[in-house]
Parts: sequence; C-alpha cells; structure tokens
Amino acid sequence: MPLHTLSELTGDFVAYRSLTPFDSRVPGVRQVWKEMGLSGPAIVRKRDEGYPQAASWILERFHELHAPSVQLSELLLIGDTLGNDGGAYRRLAEYTGWSGSAFIGSERLDSPPGVDWQGDIYVANRWESIADWLRASRMRGLKLDERTIVVVDIDKTALGARGRNNRPIDITRLLGMRRTVQQALGADADQDAFAAIYYEFNQPLYHDLTGDNQDYLAYVSIMVGAGIEQLQDVQQAHSAGELNHFGDFIRGIQSNKSDLPPTLASLHESVYSAYLDGDPTPFKDFRRNEYWAAVASMANLPDDAPKKERLTHEICLTREVWDICRWLVERGAQITALSDKPDEACAPTPELIEQGYAPIHSTPTHLLGTSLTSLG
Repeated sequence: MPLHTLSELTGDFVAYRSLTPFDSRVPGVRQVWKEMGLSGPAIVRKRDEGYPQAASWILERFHELHAPSVQLSELLLIGDTLGNDGGAYRRLAEYTGWSGSAFIGSERLDSPPGVDWQGDIYVANRWESIADWLRASRMRGLKLDERTIVVVDIDKTALGARGRNNRPIDITRLLGMRRTVQQALGADADQDAFAAIYYEFNQPLYHDLTGDNQDYLAYVSIMVGAGIEQLQDVQQAHSAGELNHFGDFIRGIQSNKSDLPPTLASLHESVYSAYLDGDPTPFKDFRRNEYWAAVASMANLPDDAPKKERLTHEICLTREVWDICRWLVERGAQITALSDKPDEACAPTPELIEQGYAPIHSTPTHLLGTSLTSLG
C-alpha cells in the first residue's frame, strides 16, 4: 500500500491560517494586504469580512502560475462544514463572480445516504457522494478544465475525513496539550487530571470563556490543571456571569503573575504578549506540539493494519477526495488547499526541518476510503 502526500495534488499552492502561501512566488496577507484591498495586515479567517478579497487574490496568483494564458472563471470548493467552508464558498463566489459549486461532506452511517443541494452547495452524508456531485456540476454547465481552480480544505476533508477518520485529528490536540503540560510542569504532572479539565471546558457551554479557540482552551486548562485557578471557582464564576471572556481570565493570571512558578510564568508571558498583539493563535508552544502529534499520527501503522485500527489511530488521506482531485488534474484544473488551521500546527520549526520534518501537506500517509473508479 503506497504512501502519498497532499502536495502531490497541490504542490505548494497551500496556505494555512496566516494566508501565507508555501509557494514563495506568491506573497501572503502580511506582505500585500493593500493590494488585496484589506484595511491592514491582520490575519483574516474564513468567516471574516476580508477573507474573499485575500483568498481570491491568492487563488488568482496560483492560477496565473498554473495557466497564465487562461482566464480563471470557475471555482470548486471541497470541505466538511457548511457554516465555515460553505460560507467561505458563498462569499468567494459572490465576490469574484466565478461560476462553480461546493461539496460539503461527512460520513454519517447512522442515517441513510442523503444529499441536499443548497444553492450551489452540495451537502452529503457519504464521502463517496463526491462523485455524484462532480457529475451534477458538469450537468450544470461547469467545464472543469484549465479555467477551474479547486480549493480543498485540509483538516477533516483531505486528511482525516469527518465522521470516519477524524478521531486521530481530534486526539492530536489533546496530545499536544499533554506534551505542553509535561514541558511546563515536568514528567510527574497528572496528565489524566489535565485531560479531564480539558474535556470539561471543551464544551459549547464554555465557548464564551474560551472563544471556541483551541489556544484559549488549552491555556485555561493548563492554568486550572496546575492549580493557579481552582476548577470549582472558575465554574462558579462562569455560571454567575462573572467570568465569560478569555480576556478576563488571562488578565486575572497577569495580575498575579509573580506567584507563578518559573516555567508557567514563561508560558504565560508568551501567550499574554501574543494575545495583546491580537494574535488569534497566541499559544505557540501548544500548537507546535500539536504539529508534532499530527505528523506522529501519519503513516504510523503498517500497510497490513486492520481498517478499524487505521480509522481510529492514523490520520489518512481521504481516498474519495484524492480520486476526484486526480481526475480534475487530468482535465487541467489546478488543486489548491486553504486551511484555517494555525501555521504552527501545520509546519515544522527550522530545527525540525533540519531533522527532515515537512509541513502536513507534504507528510506522507495512507489513503483510506472508497476508490472512485468511474468518474465519466
């Protein structure tokens, strides 16, 4: 069973949260925000107002490199969430005027196979339905050739298909936090207690406190797990409406920073400084450990490992997405990948590069899913 990388489809036409392409010929938001029509160099995410301007500018540069004599006029998007990915497609299509459609997939075997067109967005509860989406898109008049650019989401779409193979991705965040705890507090830290606190705060109930942001969640969990704040006190203050914003929590830690042990003080200072700078990914050490956990979960099982074990323990490329993209490449379309995941969780540090580590999109792993043999 051969190993493959997402970059076999995309090359380095890939950008993570910072919207800084890995292909050095295309600058990112921080360098050309004025040309993109943005108000400043701050990171724009898929739900943000400036995202269509930034993303379309990058996609146009990718396409110019791919097919310089052909006018870009079609957009396909493949993702796993209707709100985030589907919303990004709608706003991109509206902003650019490009024709196109989007596929939003998941695997929900507890329900009969079903699909639903919502405008130009095809929502399916089986990943293999992506073939029917492509056929339907052609029937709607899309050419799917050199004038077409394809945007593929990475987490739980190209890698770790939602509803089928996403558990290993979910685990990497907890493993990243565990490693961060060990680095900050030593090998004797009670990892089970930290995990229980993480799971407690990783609920919609606490989204006002954590901002539904994994960096904030990890920071809160570590500070509570280390006993800097007591779990019961945080729960009571949150329930009473007295602690419902991450800024209040971290400023409380800041006001008592002299009481922090040295390793936690250093961790706090780096997170607090990045938070004050408006960085949506302030917990860099945690995210770098998440990257380490992710690459450790790719191609980590032998070729003959049982499918059930691979589904739950190895981050794999989604076979159905892979096959569709290969077919589109043969017709001349350009495959790209745009992800909201932080760069620090997706790319190695310079020290790890020297050791042979590669970005997530260039790290090999197995294909997992149903082979699509007839695409027409």
